[in-house]
Amino acid sequence: MLGYHVPAPDEAMLISGGKTKGSDAPFRVVTGRGAFAMPMFRKVRFITLSMSESEVGETCVTKQGIALEVKAVIAFKVGNDTASIVNASQRFLSDQSQMSVLTGRIFSGHLRSIIGSMTVEEIVTERQKLASEVLDGSKEEMAKIGLTVDALQIQSIDDMGLGYIAAMAAPHNAAIQRAAKVAASQADQASSEAEQASLRAQAEYARQTQVVQAQYAADVEAAKSSAAATAAMAAQESARNQASYEAETAVTRSKVAQVAAEAHQESERNQADFARQTAVARAEFAAETQAAQAKADQSGPLAHALAQQQVIDAQTALAEQQAELARKTLVSTVIRPAEADAEKVKILAAADAERTKILAEPPSRMTA
Repeated sequence: MLGYHVPAPDEAMLISGGKTKGSDAPFRVVTGRGAFAMPMFRKVRFITLSMSESEVGETCVTKQGIALEVKAVIAFKVGNDTASIVNASQRFLSDQSQMSVLTGRIFSGHLRSIIGSMTVEEIVTERQKLASEVLDGSKEEMAKIGLTVDALQIQSIDDMGLGYIAAMAAPHNAAIQRAAKVAASQADQASSEAEQASLRAQAEYARQTQVVQAQYAADVEAAKSSAAATAAMAAQESARNQASYEAETAVTRSKVAQVAAEAHQESERNQADFARQTAVARAEFAAETQAAQAKADQSGPLAHALAQQQVIDAQTALAEQQAELARKTLVSTVIRPAEADAEKVKILAAADAERTKILAEPPSRMTA
C-alpha cells in the first residue's frame, strides 16, 4: 500500500514531518509493526537495532608504571526504548557505522583509566573485575548516545616483551612443575607397586593352579584304583557265583540221574514182580484147573458143574490179578518215568532261573 511501511524485526522506523502525540520525541518511533506515512509530507528512515561489535587494542600503564597492551571486544546495540532510539538516531542515523568507532574510543578511555588504578597482578588475575569496572564507568556515556553494552570481553594482556607476566607465572609454574614431578613419582611408585602386586598375584595363581592340578591327579588315580579294586572284586564274586552255579548244576544233574536210575530200577522190579506174579497165577490156575478136572471126572455131572464153576471163579480171579498187574506195570513203565522226567525238567528249570538271577545281579550288590 502506498505510504504504508513496515520495519524489520531488528530495525526501528523513524517517521518525521508530523506531530507526535503524547511524547516529547522530535519524531515518531515505530518498532515491531507497520505504520502509514503520508507521502511527500512525511519522511521515513530506519535505524538498526541489531548487535554490533567494536574491537579495542590499547596500550595502558598500570599503577606500577608498567605498560601493557590490552585487547578487548565490546558487544553493543541501540537500546530498545524510545529515548535510546531517539538519542542514537540523532547521532548516527546518517552514518550508522560510526557507532562502532565511537564505542571503541569511549571504552579505550575508560580502559586506560581503570588499568591505571590497578596493578599487573590484579589485572591478570581479576579480568572480570576489570571488565565490570570498565562497563560501569562507560554505562552513563553509552546511555547518553542511546547505546547499551551486552558484553565486554578482555581478549589478551601483553607486557610487550618485558617479561613481567612470565616472571609472575614462574613461581606458580615451578610449584606446578614440582607438583607434577611429585605426582609422576607417585604414579611411578604406584605403577611399580601395582606391577609387583600383579606379579605376586600371578605367582599365587600359578601355585594354586599347580596345587589344584596335583589334587585332581591324585583324585583321578584314587578313583582309578578304586574302580580297579571294585572291578576285581566283581570279577571274583562273578567267578564264585559261576562256580557255585556249576556245582549246584552238577548236584542237580546227579540228583536227576539218581531219580531216573531209581525210577528205572523200580520199573524193572515192577516188571519182574509182574512176571513172577503172572507165572505164579498161571501155575496156580493150571493146578486148580487140573484138580477141578480130576475131581469133575470123578464126581460126575454135579461135580463137573461145580468144577466148572470153580474154573470160572478161578478165571475171574486170574483176570483181576492180570488187570492189577497190568496197572502196576503201567505205573512202573509209563507214569513213574514220566513223573521222573517232569521232576527233572522242574529241577533244571529252577537251576537255570537261579543262574540267570545270579548273573543279572550288579557288581555293586555282589561286592556288598
